[in-house]
Amino acid sequence: MPDDYLGVSRYFCAKHLAMEAEFHRWLKETLPGHPRLPVPVGDDAALLQLDTTGCVVAVDTISDEVDFELRATDPRRIGHKALGVNLSDLAAMAAEPVACVVALMLPEPNAAELAREVILGMLPLAEEFDCPIAGGDVHVWTHPLALTVTVVGQQQQPVQRTGARVGNKIAVTGAFGGSILGRHLDVRPRIREMHTLRSRCEVLAAIDCSDGLSLDLDRLALASGVGAEIEAEQIPIHPDAQRLSEKTGRTPLQHALTDGEDFELILAIGADDAEELSRRTSSQATQEPVAAPLSIIGQFVEPPGLWIRQPDGSRQPLIAKGYQHGS
Repeated sequence: MPDDYLGVSRYFCAKHLAMEAEFHRWLKETLPGHPRLPVPVGDDAALLQLDTTGCVVAVDTISDEVDFELRATDPRRIGHKALGVNLSDLAAMAAEPVACVVALMLPEPNAAELAREVILGMLPLAEEFDCPIAGGDVHVWTHPLALTVTVVGQQQQPVQRTGARVGNKIAVTGAFGGSILGRHLDVRPRIREMHTLRSRCEVLAAIDCSDGLSLDLDRLALASGVGAEIEAEQIPIHPDAQRLSEKTGRTPLQHALTDGEDFELILAIGADDAEELSRRTSSQATQEPVAAPLSIIGQFVEPPGLWIRQPDGSRQPLIAKGYQHGS
């Protein structure tokens, strides 16, 4: 091995170790204490004080030039997204957050400052959903920024993708399409919405919609062994989809069905519950509305596959499209 390589390697490692030690000190001073974390940040592993409910774990990685562009994005928004996409997975399982751990792959230069900004971007969301940062790992390299967050939640009876049955209604939170215009960074995990829905009705199946409405609905239907038919007129289309369609030439509906990164929930609920929820949501007398609008967009059916019914009553097959890693 060349002597110059060893010199550079030792310098790089020493610089990395100094940055890591300083970052650990900063974390201890910055991260608030929490009763579920009897051992503070800085040990070999995190110790979580859990109750007797089931443990739910989710992990996701986001990286520069794939999920965001660091050169054009506030690092705090990147940190927000990294935690938010994981909390969205907990929401789909109806789980309450317990804690999270964070692994950072930091590019030179200014790795230390970038690390601090990313963590500061996570803290408001962590506090809002009572999900303390329990620890993690930091690594400096010469490649783009990457963040891996693992969240731990708890739920005695988590909602799964496998519970939809023929005749159940398809419900969604929020609106879809055009998230690339900025919403993909400002994730709003629907944890409270799921909690409210479960207090009002039986949620039979659910999935976090991160890769596209049609693609994720198809995944839920396949997992449950049913088909899905949606009503074109009932799909909630975000204004961003309209704005994006003016640039791309694709229709707002196409964007809503395939863009992805909406981080809403797709749910299966019984027909009677759907009718009651629709009545309560539209009633001005409702004192406890779901924070994100809830829309009934179709139903689960016997034939496998996806179908879309147009305003004129015609029914066509719908090809599941969206974002797929490696495609």
